[in-house]
Amino acid sequence: MLGKSIKELKVNDHAEFSKTVSETDIYLYAGVSGDFNPAHTNEEYAKNTFFKTRIAHGMLSAGFISTVIAMKLPGPGTIYLDQTLKFLAPVRIGDTITARVKVSEILAEKNKVRLETTCTNQSGIKVIEGEAIVSPPKPM
Repeated sequence: MLGKSIKELKVNDHAEFSKTVSETDIYLYAGVSGDFNPAHTNEEYAKNTFFKTRIAHGMLSAGFISTVIAMKLPGPGTIYLDQTLKFLAPVRIGDTITARVKVSEILAEKNKVRLETTCTNQSGIKVIEGEAIVSPPKPM
């Protein structure tokens, strides 16, 4: 199954993925990435930070954007070419993060699509904003 081709996409098409971030997610991400920053993994250390508790890795939430692109819009077969990210607010254990991807420009001659990418928490606070450029799958 392949995702949408360049001819099937329209400006303003969008898709979302939501996940509640657990302590297990943070430790699994630390193990896979090797990022054991105590701001994520040590509550005693984190109590003395600006956030007063552990926060999730920013790239864990950014990975939810990848989920939308790879599995929903454009979907399977899409190649990620570029991504910018601004981390706007912390993600804490128990937060439900919704990644949203919206088509902002179609570059048909180059088989590329520009996407607006955001992540928001359960309170509607934007925690990440950015932009991606992808190459959607070509029809077989």
